Amino acid sequence: MERALIIGASGGIGTAISEALAARGVSVTGLSRRDDGLDVTDEGSVEAALGRLEGPFDLVFVATGALELEGRGPEKSLKHLDAEAMRAQFMLNCVGPSLVMKHAVRLLPREGRSVFAALSARVGSIGDNGFGGWYSYRTAKAALNQMIHTGAIEIGRSHRDAICVALHPGTVETPLTEKYAKGHPTVTAQEAAVNLLSVIDGLTTKDTGQFYDWAGKRVPW
Repeated sequence: MERALIIGASGGIGTAISEALAARGVSVTGLSRRDDGLDVTDEGSVEAALGRLEGPFDLVFVATGALELEGRGPEKSLKHLDAEAMRAQFMLNCVGPSLVMKHAVRLLPREGRSVFAALSARVGSIGDNGFGGWYSYRTAKAALNQMIHTGAIEIGRSHRDAICVALHPGTVETPLTEKYAKGHPTVTAQEAAVNLLSVIDGLTTKDTGQFYDWAGKRVPW
């Protein structure tokens, strides 16, 4: 890997991924709302930011996303479902990475291995859902997984060596996740970055369109 583009580079995982890649000698380009004014939910913003870049990039990594938006956490019951809160979740956790995928295709090499990866979450798995709740976040991430799976099919037609995956980083230690971890094992952003890059390093074209966790195990759709 020689060049990487990190979307959401100012966040915990985005920063850790960028630093880990730079330590390997990879040339890293980072974009974020905080540092560059990039709004992944606004196509004009995405098109302008990515349009200024020259490829190819061996890795495009989308590290954007949020569990809480505007102080609203995941719903515990259907009675807490709110249309605007659900829309906000879809815009950030599904539409945003989807727009990045749309405008990042031209930045991938036509020949030679490349990876497009976006952070998803295990709770977005339909098959691995035995607890319910968290409606908006779950469904937004499930929709993102479908976008990755479907986009991988089209991208594979023009970029034979490209790999597109959704990745679950585990529960990463942040002030936000602390109140939702409830005894679940957690990792630092730096540990998550090492784990995710290990998964990315091991991917082949046979893995494109799939959903993997931090240990490289497939997560059921």
